[in-house]
Amino acid sequence: MPLADINDFPEIPASKVAFVVTSLEMRAPPNPIPTVDAAFDIRRVHRPCLDWYRQLFRHVGTDWLWFGRLKLEDDALARIVHDPKVEVYALSVAGRDEGLLELDFRTDGASEILYFGISVKLIGQGAGRELMSFALRTAWAQPIRRIWVHTCTGDHPGALQFYMRSGFRPFRRQIEVADDPRLSGLLPETAAPHVPIIRC
Repeated sequence: MPLADINDFPEIPASKVAFVVTSLEMRAPPNPIPTVDAAFDIRRVHRPCLDWYRQLFRHVGTDWLWFGRLKLEDDALARIVHDPKVEVYALSVAGRDEGLLELDFRTDGASEILYFGISVKLIGQGAGRELMSFALRTAWAQPIRRIWVHTCTGDHPGALQFYMRSGFRPFRRQIEVADDPRLSGLLPETAAPHVPIIRC
């Protein structure tokens, strides 16, 4: 089969970003679910303060162009993170919050990992494995039949393989196109240098 002509590819307008989004699912808990040790403190944050939430969201996600929640007004954000079926957790080290986990149980029989991430300085120190072990134990303790998550090419390059090693199976691939959050001021222009800015 001949290679596709690059000129036939759809063009992404300047000032936009485009990501390949991969969704993954798990339909039975790992056997056994990895245990969680005390290396990191993970706590649930009930009805989180929106300023605290946004600060942690930026701390964890700026390097990976997390911006979805930064676009939301207070009421819209509160409707999500204050919903009793959405559980927000923070992973902390030496009293500083360095990781974010959100589990969404709003769909009967399922849980979605809405956000999962740790700060760049913790990558490679086992924090991600700890947070995922906690997420799986917490989610599968509920009467669910499925847990799912999505990642994209804006995330850490090892994210997709990390989810697959954790027991998730890819089931869908999509393209997301959005305004570049660095050009709108939601994130600094220095964020995510692995995703170049293309200006108008």
